[in-house]
Formats: sequence, C-alpha cells, structure tokens
Amino acid sequence: MRPGGRVIVIERLLGEIGEPGLAPLTDLNMMVLLTGRERTLAEYCGLLKDAGLRFSKSTPIRSQMGIIEAVAA
Repeated sequence: MRPGGRVIVIERLLGEIGEPGLAPLTDLNMMVLLTGRERTLAEYCGLLKDAGLRFSKSTPIRSQMGIIEAVAA
C-alpha cells in the first residue's frame, strides 16, 4: 500500500466488560464455533499499528457497529 492509502474496516466493536448489547454474545459465538472473537477499538488500533497503519478515526454507524479508518504510514 502506498503511503497515505486508506483502509476501512466495518465491524461490531466490543464495549466495556458488562456493557449490554449483541457484541458480547457474538463474541462468545465466534469463540465457540469459529475460534475467532470480536475486538474493542483499542485492540483494532493495535492490529492496525502492527500492520504498519496509523489509526485515523472511528465512526459509529448503528448499535455497536462502527467504521474504523486507518492510513498507511
């Protein structure tokens, strides 16, 4: 990816522990059936950084869903 290129991730974001909503149930389902899991915004920021990207912004689009934007460093 060229410097300045953008990555857009549309994903359900986990909130704080105990926060109500569908994300914790989806997380449990993914861990049991698919060996995957949902992540918090902070965890996505870490993944983006490890991939050489810089977190730009996060925009909520509906209940517990968000658009995460990152830019190539």
